[in-house]
Amino acid sequence: MEASRPADVSHYLGIFRRHWWIALVATAAGLGAGAALTNALPKVYESSTAVLVQAIDQDTNAQGGRTKGAVNLDTEAQLVGSGAVATKAAALLRSPRSPIELARDVSVEVPANTTVLMITFQAGTPQEAQAGSHAFAEAYLRNREETAQSGLDQQIKTLTAKIKQLTTTLTGINGRLARAVKGSPDEGNLMSLRNNSQNQLNGLTGRLNELTTTTVGAGSIISDARLPETPSSPNPMVNLSTGGMVGLLLGVALAFMRERFDRRLRSAADVRDRGRLNVLAALDERTTPHFDDVLQPYGAGGRVFNRLRNEILATLNPSDQVIVVTGTSRGSAATLVAANLAAALARTGSDVVLIGAHLPDSVVDAAPLARMLGVAAVPGLSDLLAGRVGLARALQRTPRIPSLRVITTGGAATAAGLMQSQRLKDTLETLRRQGGYVVIEAPSTSSSADAQGLASLADAALLAVELRKSRRPALLDAAEQLRRVGTPLLGAVVLPRLPNLPAAEVNPPAVTLTPAESADLTQPMRFPTNTMSAAEKAAKAAAAEKTAEKPQVRPRTAEAAAEITAVIDMSGVAKDGDGK
Repeated sequence: MEASRPADVSHYLGIFRRHWWIALVATAAGLGAGAALTNALPKVYESSTAVLVQAIDQDTNAQGGRTKGAVNLDTEAQLVGSGAVATKAAALLRSPRSPIELARDVSVEVPANTTVLMITFQAGTPQEAQAGSHAFAEAYLRNREETAQSGLDQQIKTLTAKIKQLTTTLTGINGRLARAVKGSPDEGNLMSLRNNSQNQLNGLTGRLNELTTTTVGAGSIISDARLPETPSSPNPMVNLSTGGMVGLLLGVALAFMRERFDRRLRSAADVRDRGRLNVLAALDERTTPHFDDVLQPYGAGGRVFNRLRNEILATLNPSDQVIVVTGTSRGSAATLVAANLAAALARTGSDVVLIGAHLPDSVVDAAPLARMLGVAAVPGLSDLLAGRVGLARALQRTPRIPSLRVITTGGAATAAGLMQSQRLKDTLETLRRQGGYVVIEAPSTSSSADAQGLASLADAALLAVELRKSRRPALLDAAEQLRRVGTPLLGAVVLPRLPNLPAAEVNPPAVTLTPAESADLTQPMRFPTNTMSAAEKAAKAAAAEKTAEKPQVRPRTAEAAAEITAVIDMSGVAKDGDGK
């Protein structure tokens, strides 16, 4: 199970920096969706009319109502959208739409601490919105006036009936009083009844006179509807901002999902946090080695490998000599790390042997050790393990770093199964007895089991991790493979994604011959037996430097078209006679 990454600000900023384009695309898509929605939705215009509501005699406010005063404005707001008002508004508008449809487009608001109704009407054109708002305001006031006048007329009718009844009663009392005997009890009773009836009649008559002179004032329009200049819906700014915000949030979510399910290693922090592995060195584009030469000791990249060398030497035990360098993905990352690490170790004066054990699966995958260190491509490890040459023949001393010897990968002959052979174990044991350090460039753990077998013969291991190409499961699997064979894993060297080798650099010439030396390429070639002692070979090499020109290791170029280049093949296969 992978270790969880610490949730700090730099982690989230790193995710956004790697996946900013997802958030940008999602935000642009959200803005586009908002713009498309704005263009697709029908335009709606709104116009409002302010109506001041005046109290009339029959108005009553519910106890505990939200609005205070004699008029319950919440009730009046509901009446604006009633069927009676909508019918009158439809008549004023002369609209073919039904009153119910018109009532759906009207809304009423009650401003706080006022007796004003804001009647708003929505329509597809500015003229219809203005006319609709004014029509509903007029219809509401007319309906309120008619309702008030109807109530007033009903009161007048009721009072008139009562007055008529009292007048008839009073006439009867007056007739009975005229016939009554003066001083009798009946005369007193009739006088009392006449006074009461006369008082009631006077009161009703006064009330009737008041009602007949009352003017009904239901309210008035204090701010008439105006012609709207811009549509209220759709709102471009709201739609664009909403679309952009939704797109940004969606983009951030997609970025985190992509980061969560993306198993590629993108930074040294990924190697440290997700792989639970120490990062001993992290190279960038400026310090990454090239395939033409090892890094100079005083350059930016050389200083990185010098620090790497010091950390490794401080970690190793005094008896540890063999270091295996393997990668977590296919490629030449382990080759670059192994070659530069061996060069850094050799510059301290120690005897170092670099073994190219990354036997190529094809010519394209061939590791360019020979070109980097200026030695011949053959004979090499495949020839040594196959028994075609001995160890002394396979070892080549590099011209620029005398204390560094190299065993290249050798010819193209297959060496399948030879990495677990006894000959390789004997070779490593012989090198151990000679002293110094042995750096093995192993194939990646994801492409071959040879890395695990070579690690079992080593004292320590180092992982070369190529960013944006190596994946987290491969890194965890590589560490697990090394742990199972019991090889201490020192840590990882992180490199940026390496460019693919050009076709011209896949199989560079190992030895360039001058035309004089290639006068007769059909003659059999003889090689020294390397049976001389080390002192004799050193003396002979010193003499050869003064008397003869050494073969040069360089790529084939157009300027060297006159040269005849031959690659020595130790497998014994006869060369083509025409030199092609």
